[in-house]
Amino acid sequence: MLSYRHGFHAGNHADVLKHWVLAEVLAYFNEKPAPWTYVDTHAGAGLYRLGAGVGGAQASHEFREGIARLWAARAKAPAVFSAYLEAVAAFNPAGRLELYPGSPAIARQFARSGARGKGGDRLVCFERHPRDFAALERLFAGDAQVRCLSSDGFAGALQVLPPPSRRGVILIDPPYEVRGDYVRLIPAVRAMLEKFPQATVLVWYPRLRRVEAEELRRRLVNLAPEDHLRVELQVAPPPVGGRGMTASGLVVLHPPYVLAQRLQEGLPWLAGQLEEAPGQGGWVLEAKIA
Repeated sequence: MLSYRHGFHAGNHADVLKHWVLAEVLAYFNEKPAPWTYVDTHAGAGLYRLGAGVGGAQASHEFREGIARLWAARAKAPAVFSAYLEAVAAFNPAGRLELYPGSPAIARQFARSGARGKGGDRLVCFERHPRDFAALERLFAGDAQVRCLSSDGFAGALQVLPPPSRRGVILIDPPYEVRGDYVRLIPAVRAMLEKFPQATVLVWYPRLRRVEAEELRRRLVNLAPEDHLRVELQVAPPPVGGRGMTASGLVVLHPPYVLAQRLQEGLPWLAGQLEEAPGQGGWVLEAKIA
């Protein structure tokens, strides 16, 4: 099923949480000179134009209640959001919020070029939707540090692990449109960790009133019970009737030891900025770091 496209939701509250955490993880990886590899199992188109065109984020205008709010308040944002907001600003140099970078574009902002003939940090991006894959290829055309593959990310990631760098981040962000995504995810993550046990793995999930969604969080944490972090952001109470997503989260397996403190510093402000009405925002942060 290939109907889902990241662009319909680009820059919404779930993207803000996901990409802020990703930026913090990659900023930490850059504190050491050794190169890293980033693997994105569901990369999307990579970059999205906000407010114009067919098939993009303007279809729902979800970005207006997400990144647009942070962008308007960026001068007052806590320092912990600097890396993320700078990555977004790189695509909007005139100061107007017109483009939103997806996870591959954000990761590329942190990737360093190699020195003395070395290859530097690497990205491997998987995307199955034909139009989004074509856009992804155009975005990174001629970029020797980025490899784009039009194939299933769950299976494809296993073919590129472990990377030569032996340092790496894996982002898993499936659409969860069909039950198969829930069924495949845990075995896929387990297999990735078997091949690359030192990887930092970020798995995004929606907070929905579905048995599969609730069970997924518990099973993800159990993949690394002594070395994980779980963060969730709520912008409104669950909708009446159970339709719609007002909260989402990430489980980070083998997180940087500083990540919990960094998120703790920013979550109260983030929830306050993105809540739909006063008092409706909330967040959860649980961590057990080895």
